[in-house]
Amino acid sequence: MCGIVGAVSGRNIVPVLVQGLQRLEYRGYDSCGVAVHAGGLQRARTTSRVADLLAQVQEDHIEGLTGIAHTRWATHGAPAVHNAHPHFSHGPGADAATARPGRIALVHNGIIENHETLREALQAKGYVFVSQTDTEVIAHLIDSHYDGDLFEAVKATVKQLHGAYAIAAICRDEPHRVVGARAGSPLILGVGKEQGENFLASDAMALAGVTDQIVYLEEGDVVDIQPGKYWIVDRAHKPVTRPVRTVQAHSGAAELGPYRHYMQKEIFEQPRAIADTLEGVEGIVPELFDGISSDGTPGAAAWRVFKEIDKVLILACGTSYYSGCTAKYWLESIAKIPTQVEIASEYRYRESVPDPKTLVVTISQSGETADTLAALKHARSLGMEHTLTICNVATSAMVRECKLAYITRAGAEIGVASTKAFTTQLAGLFLLTLALAQSRGLLNQDDEARYLKEMRHLPVALQSVLALEPQIISWSEDFARKENALFLGRGLHFPIALEGALKLKEVTYIHAEAYAAGELKHGPLALVTSEMPVVAVAPNDALLEKLKSNLQEVRARGGVLYVLADGDTRIESSEGMHVIRMPGHYGALSPLLHVVPLQLLAYHTACARGTDVDKPRNLAKSVTVE
Repeated sequence: MCGIVGAVSGRNIVPVLVQGLQRLEYRGYDSCGVAVHAGGLQRARTTSRVADLLAQVQEDHIEGLTGIAHTRWATHGAPAVHNAHPHFSHGPGADAATARPGRIALVHNGIIENHETLREALQAKGYVFVSQTDTEVIAHLIDSHYDGDLFEAVKATVKQLHGAYAIAAICRDEPHRVVGARAGSPLILGVGKEQGENFLASDAMALAGVTDQIVYLEEGDVVDIQPGKYWIVDRAHKPVTRPVRTVQAHSGAAELGPYRHYMQKEIFEQPRAIADTLEGVEGIVPELFDGISSDGTPGAAAWRVFKEIDKVLILACGTSYYSGCTAKYWLESIAKIPTQVEIASEYRYRESVPDPKTLVVTISQSGETADTLAALKHARSLGMEHTLTICNVATSAMVRECKLAYITRAGAEIGVASTKAFTTQLAGLFLLTLALAQSRGLLNQDDEARYLKEMRHLPVALQSVLALEPQIISWSEDFARKENALFLGRGLHFPIALEGALKLKEVTYIHAEAYAAGELKHGPLALVTSEMPVVAVAPNDALLEKLKSNLQEVRARGGVLYVLADGDTRIESSEGMHVIRMPGHYGALSPLLHVVPLQLLAYHTACARGTDVDKPRNLAKSVTVE
């Protein structure tokens, strides 16, 4: 989603700012811009890619020692240059037609909920608005408080803001200073290694190759960076010291190698990602989920927490939500623990019945998902303090907020549509299931050994599924001509059908829905025609015969079926029935295998339709606004 980079230096900082934006491109954006102090304030903005921004700053010879830059994912106001960041203040008497820069330039991630009230008050003072964004309000508000000290003006401003924000501001009258603040959106400080440099960014990846010395700002912090020095105040505006950590961030998008897109590459990286995620797991012990304190020392002990809980609440969004839905089946069937799965964006807006003996589990690829972080804080406010996260980023806000954690090792995921993050989440959740089962006396040594053997064999099993790609390509040629599709699954594989439909929607723009197959006759069967392909996930489990009956319901209405069937299901290809043979049934871990052909189907259908596979329209990788 939106990305921030800011810097003070003794050299021209524009190349660093633009390179930082390029490293954040994978998050998704619809405009970008940069502003620097070069005697006065100079700015370049575009609704094209960062490469076009770079060409523009080179053509206009924009250079400076202090600057801020931004990639925007539109919330308030359409994707347009006048809505792109950075925004300038336009004080009383400003000419809206020329919109010459005022004294404040600002970039912002998040949403200001009281922007309309603030806008009206500022307009009454004579401030001129030239965009439809909530961000411009912040720039004007800082200007209205400015009395020679940008740090003090920002501190006064954030007291008036309601909502989520990470901001970075520079001032025409203070050429060697950037001031930032955060509440509800991530912002980090990068401590430079040379020329007195210091940096701000929304993601450590933006600073890869520039510095590995990172300070994670806490909720409510305001930070002032200048050449060779910085200082931070907390939400009460009292001076505070935050630890400096060494963070080895990836230096941006990895090489594609033989692959056409990152999504394809990441699908094929899943065997390695699963192996890495399970590395070091020699046995099922609660210590796998022990927490890490803010200073990097051991945190909360999982064995103690596991003994104190008697139910699980899973909070997540999108693909992560579907991994949680899958885990519910495992937790209730293997660990025998009541489990509730909630869409994080809905959870905190309804009346619920809190229970302090609940383990609150959050799932997030980035660890910065705004809705999930807000839901976690809401659960804690209700007295549910036992928290655990399954997350791919060890230094993320989610990991810092939760007492316990399991860090998946999917590696950087560049494609917006999540693939390897999903399967590694499932691996982490299955380990959690086994650990909880053990703590409840429900996992004997034989079962533990069997499950561990099956998990260690997953990379090999996934390789055999990936070998089915040529058959999936054949299916994709049919799907590329369609505009609607149905996905069916039963039991443990219903969430996998949901994830398959989501993948198809995300990257192909085909309308797709998923149903528990038994629900067909309760309404969705009315949609079935020869023009509505129906994808079915058909493992050889206890519900197979029920699923076969559902498939016959589709065939009897002239529907065309595409079935992912385990090798021993005796489901055969015939007229209107396309079957791809999966490896033999893989028991409880079958969802990790069955989801992979659905990922490949979405990917190759998108290729056939010519969509922007890695950056689908209207979507962002890391959703850091509500």
